[in-house]
Amino acid sequence: MTDRPDFAVRNVRAVLPDRVLDDATVVVRDGVIIDIGTSSAPSDALDGRGAFCLPGLVDTHSDGLEKELVPRPGVHLPVPFALRSFEARVRSAGVTTVFHGVGFEDDDNYGRTVVLANELCDAIEARAASGDAVIDHHILYRLDARDAPGFDGLVARLGSRLAEFAAPPLVSFEDHTPGIGQYTDRTAFERYIAGTRNVSPDEARRRVDELIAERDALLVNRDRALPWLTSHAAAGAIMLMAHDPATEDDVTEAVSWRARIAEFPTTLHAAQLAKGSGLRTVCGAPNVLRGQSHSGNVSATDLIRAGLCDGLASDYLPSTLLGAVAALVDRGVCDLAAAVAQVTSGPADAVGLTDRGRLMTGQRGDLVLMTFDGALPTVRAVLCVPQRQPDPTGVAA
Repeated sequence: MTDRPDFAVRNVRAVLPDRVLDDATVVVRDGVIIDIGTSSAPSDALDGRGAFCLPGLVDTHSDGLEKELVPRPGVHLPVPFALRSFEARVRSAGVTTVFHGVGFEDDDNYGRTVVLANELCDAIEARAASGDAVIDHHILYRLDARDAPGFDGLVARLGSRLAEFAAPPLVSFEDHTPGIGQYTDRTAFERYIAGTRNVSPDEARRRVDELIAERDALLVNRDRALPWLTSHAAAGAIMLMAHDPATEDDVTEAVSWRARIAEFPTTLHAAQLAKGSGLRTVCGAPNVLRGQSHSGNVSATDLIRAGLCDGLASDYLPSTLLGAVAALVDRGVCDLAAAVAQVTSGPADAVGLTDRGRLMTGQRGDLVLMTFDGALPTVRAVLCVPQRQPDPTGVAA
């Protein structure tokens, strides 16, 4: 994979916002696309060998870094190493802009602590500012609605720095209490507990009962967090996401918060109400790839068919973004240009990144060359806008 401050790629099938342009040449100068056409290519243009050329993928919710830290039980990698390792994994999936989900909460079950959240944020910010990153790194601040240390940690992290951000930080307000949101049907969560912790159905049911009781006792923390979140969202100091809306009340509440995005709506009705209320909707690429939700919620493919999904996020597996594109085309849900928009311009627009996500002049010169074998995608090359100007001959694998 090659990084150069100025480059051109020829002999590609350029996926434009509304069509595919065959035998195209794409020229990038000073990190910006300056030409897309079928005229003669520069003599030093790279040969795309007939591959599809896409804008770099934009992933607004990736929990993969958290998984990279602990590749197997009991094995904890140093945060800076895990970040670079995951950076390579993300880039190889065609993702050139990623929002790393960082959980502000103290939860032994998922190994999350506020201390770790700050360590991750420090590493991500340092990598982004280093000039050496091979993708564009951002942070998605995930706040557990009922976790008091998490809220205190988030305010300590962001409160005095909000004016310093070039764009409002993205904050997802999440409540994973069984019986609401993602696990409105608590039996789905019971199956998850039984499978991941190797316990009987009865034991899983007992543990879920205990969890609900514990979290009900913490409901006061949700009420404590909301005034800070809503006031800053209303002022435009943060961009607030409502996580897993399932009901009319959930959407109504999200609108009252001044949320901008309904992330992973779990029902058709919630998605319809969210769109009708002016919220952007982001759904899960793994849901599309598999053809169904792993927790029994609405099919993201059905939401795309209904025009109710503005973009896809990888959630936990970066490669599912292009996998979802291939699945949408293979199943006849939409054409390639529309499918690509679900992982490029759609998520970019949702979070306010207007300089990327489309293969158009004036946009960032982040390009992905890829091929399809039926519904199976293969990334052939990724060409990114360098975070600093390297030696023109420099190559990053």
